[in-house]
Amino acid sequence: MASTDRLGGTGILPKMKRKKVADSCSHDEYKIKFQGLNIFIVERKMGSTRRTFLMDLARKKGFRVNDKLSDAVTHIVAENNSWNEIWDWLQIHKLSNTNTLEMLDISWFTDSMGAGKPVDIQERHRLQTQTTCPEQSDPVPVSKVAAISQYACQRRTTLNNKNKIFTDALEILAENCEFNENERSYVVFARATSVLKSLPYAISSMTMLEGLPNMEVQPRAIIEEILEDGKSSTVESLLCDERYKATKLFTSIFGVGLKTADRWYRLGFRTLEEVQAAKDLKFTKMQKAGLMYCEDISSFVNKAEAHAVGQIIEKFVHKCVPNATVTLTGGFRGEGKEIGHDVDFLITCPEEGKEEGILHKAVSRMNNQGLLLYYDIIESTMEKNKIPSKQYDVMDKFQKCFMILKLNNTLVQNSDLNLHSESGIKLAYETAEPERQIESKDWKAIRVDLVIVPIQQYAYALLGWSGSRHFERDLRRFSYHEKRMNLDNHVLYDKTKKVFLTAKTEEEIFAHLGLEYIEPWERNA
Repeated sequence: MASTDRLGGTGILPKMKRKKVADSCSHDEYKIKFQGLNIFIVERKMGSTRRTFLMDLARKKGFRVNDKLSDAVTHIVAENNSWNEIWDWLQIHKLSNTNTLEMLDISWFTDSMGAGKPVDIQERHRLQTQTTCPEQSDPVPVSKVAAISQYACQRRTTLNNKNKIFTDALEILAENCEFNENERSYVVFARATSVLKSLPYAISSMTMLEGLPNMEVQPRAIIEEILEDGKSSTVESLLCDERYKATKLFTSIFGVGLKTADRWYRLGFRTLEEVQAAKDLKFTKMQKAGLMYCEDISSFVNKAEAHAVGQIIEKFVHKCVPNATVTLTGGFRGEGKEIGHDVDFLITCPEEGKEEGILHKAVSRMNNQGLLLYYDIIESTMEKNKIPSKQYDVMDKFQKCFMILKLNNTLVQNSDLNLHSESGIKLAYETAEPERQIESKDWKAIRVDLVIVPIQQYAYALLGWSGSRHFERDLRRFSYHEKRMNLDNHVLYDKTKKVFLTAKTEEEIFAHLGLEYIEPWERNA
């Protein structure tokens, strides 16, 4: 009975939830276009919320979808389940048509939703038997090994990186290519790194690279050298390179870009101490703040600190608009990273236009309370009905604030933060003299980004701020090359139909693109 519940049989949900699934989008509301096709979606490894969303989506497009498994079902759709698992489960139900059922991967479903009709079933759409890879004790589905997509948005990449020895080396080389503005080589190393991170097994021989996408000559040479010697001489040499070390150090400072780092290097500077001691250098306000608080900012922000910052931001935002939504994004979202370099928040309101003015008011309140060590508000330059650029690395045009926030250590330690009134926040600035705060302080400087998003663009902004740089880049690349659509943090534009596609959730955006939904913590590409 337990396995029946897990896989989405007759007992998959408590009574109230089962009623919600049935009522959410009944067949009576939509005309069934495809007779003779009866789909059942397995809940196991998917979750009830996503299953409900997919069932509703299919019904809206004219598909018949069964709430319960029965002899009427013709197509079973599962996600991250092997053929073996579903077959064993079917034996429990003793259906009369087991041998004629189509047992399909979620990829067939998403392809069909994208086409608006049932697509022809190809071999890649069928559930695969489970086997074991060489040098690997954990079972790996054959389909996941043999048919890895070239696009990061079609791969699930968690933080469980089994090829860190290779990806660390390739990331260093990719970073150096960026420092030298060599876009082509950067992309080559970044794509290879992304594929290796997604693999459910460790690479132990060059033959295991066969069939993998994005494995060009340069990364293959590095991987081969590491397999033979345990390290790469190219990478070892680069780590000792004076220019690379200086550029990496200088660009780690808040407000310092490649041009500034290169200028400092050409002036003969190699350390931050030399830069800070220079009398002729002129710094922007952002660079001054970055240098002043570089020790704190260069250290990691942990999840407890991120959530403590979130409660502070929520308190001040809600004083401006009580029903505004403040969403923690970036690596900390969901079951994401335990540590990061900064904290990002999206702020929106359920009523259109209500978000206007929030940022200036909230930031002003925080600044008046001594919470901000630095802030810079960038006004929105967003244009309505503007078709997104086909470029893959494009900054969005929302109103935003880049800040350095002073976080009291006691707020992090206390999980039940008392933030009901501004006067309830006890900070170091109330007692410490300004010039002595850095020397003996009970607070930490945290980098925070606030982004104000109109409700209509919220789903697109949330998707754009909830994935690694390479994941987001490949998502836009896939949209453009595979779907003839332009995607950015604001909208999705269908070039074939010449229409902007609306979406209230990330799931709807993935469905527009015919992609399987990937959770935020699986976007570490």
